[in-house]
Amino acid sequence: MNANPKFLAATAHVDDAAIKPLPNSRKVHVGPLRVPMREVSQSDTPGMFGGEKNPPITVYDCSGPYTDPAVKIDIRSGLPALREPWIVGRGDTVVLDGPSSSFGKERLADPKLAELRFDLHRKPRKGQRNVTQMHYARKGIVTPEMEFIAVRENLQREQYIESLKGTTGDKMRELLLKQHRGSPSALPSRKKSLPSL
Repeated sequence: MNANPKFLAATAHVDDAAIKPLPNSRKVHVGPLRVPMREVSQSDTPGMFGGEKNPPITVYDCSGPYTDPAVKIDIRSGLPALREPWIVGRGDTVVLDGPSSSFGKERLADPKLAELRFDLHRKPRKGQRNVTQMHYARKGIVTPEMEFIAVRENLQREQYIESLKGTTGDKMRELLLKQHRGSPSALPSRKKSLPSL
């Protein structure tokens, strides 16, 4: 199948729908790692003497910089290398001159693909040893990537629970603080099973 001649790196752009603001919400960044989240406003709860205010809810925002009104998106330049300082700081990778696989080298040397290439200046990296997050976790090392995910997964739960204190949200607060005791079927059995004869 031939590449579409209209898809050229020089004319590539981001669709307006991808960068359009999302309704009733705003992008927020949390903590020193600037974890992107979305703060969604809630309608007031109807009441007999007017509406009761509800706090905003924080949810994941996996849209990257696309829905950030403060960011100018240029698809030809690529996304910022957010993890690069973290990776470089660990000192366990080296920068390569270019692709190291035969597949990557063939694609780079193919003149038919030149019009599809973006003008990116980022070089690939190679680990000098095991550089997976699992490897670091087993060594007891907490990486910025792990901190980033922990902040994202928490979704500012503590602040939300605190915001419900002293309001009619007390029932919701109680439910959020309740710890499920677990399922008996999920708990490990204390009896050793004997092999069948």
